[in-house]
This record gives sequence, structure tokens and C-alpha cells, in this order.
Amino acid sequence: MIAETVCSAVAAAGLGIAVVTAYRKRYLTATRIAAYALVPLGLVMAGVVEWLADTAFSPVAWAGFGVLGLSWLMFATTRTVERRRGGTRKERKAAAREAPAPAATSPGASAPALGQTSTGGRSPAPRQKPAAQGDDDFSDIEAILKKHGI
Repeated sequence: MIAETVCSAVAAAGLGIAVVTAYRKRYLTATRIAAYALVPLGLVMAGVVEWLADTAFSPVAWAGFGVLGLSWLMFATTRTVERRRGGTRKERKAAAREAPAPAATSPGASAPALGQTSTGGRSPAPRQKPAAQGDDDFSDIEAILKKHGI
């Protein structure tokens, strides 16, 4: 009884705000406010509020929510375990049969060389000489200093 009265009062207040908003010539906003204000009244008239009030005080309903929560918890746990294991047993066996080939790069390499890729019309960056050829790490700096006479 109290829930229906509160919902009706909320609907009346919302419709009053919608009228004031329409008076200010903001019709789209007033229509939206009126739509929100009519939701609680519609829920009361449909009997949803009474059903919720009866459900909230029913121990059987709370036990049902507990069973639903337990079911969801079990489902989520099994999905988590399945993902950590790498899928179902059939999926793991199939993955073991189709084991990937050994890596084509050495363990110290950062990424495999895939050849020249598209650079969007730009020329690729020049490669530096490896340090194993006896060149100094500071050879480019020395060249710049010599160029400026330093």
C-alpha cells in the first residue's frame, strides 16, 4: 500500500516538473520527463510493485535468488578453470596434436624478420652497421664533430 502511494506521488511530481519544463518551451525535454514519470505509475497499475513487495518478504523467493546466485557462481568458476587449463579436454588433445613448429628466430631476437613491409610510400629507415665489424659506437658522433671542425 505504501509502495503504491510513493510511486503515485513520484509520478505526480514528475508530471508537474514536465509541465513546468513545457511552460519554458522545452517540449522535447518535457516529453522525456513525462515518460520517466509515468514508469512508476505503470508499474503500480500492472501489479509489478505489489509482486515485488510480496517477493521481498518471502523466504522462498530469497532461497530462489540464493540458488540462482549459486548457479551463476558455479558457471563462472567452471569457465575460469576451463580458460586457465586451455579449453576442454578435446581442445587440449587437438592442440597437442597440432603442436606449433619450433620458432624460426633465436631466443635473443626481438621479432622475426618478415621481409620488407609496406611503409606507406616512404623509404625504409637506413640500417646501422653492426658493432661486430669493429666500428665504434661513437663513430657517427665523431663524424659530426669532424664535420664541424671540433
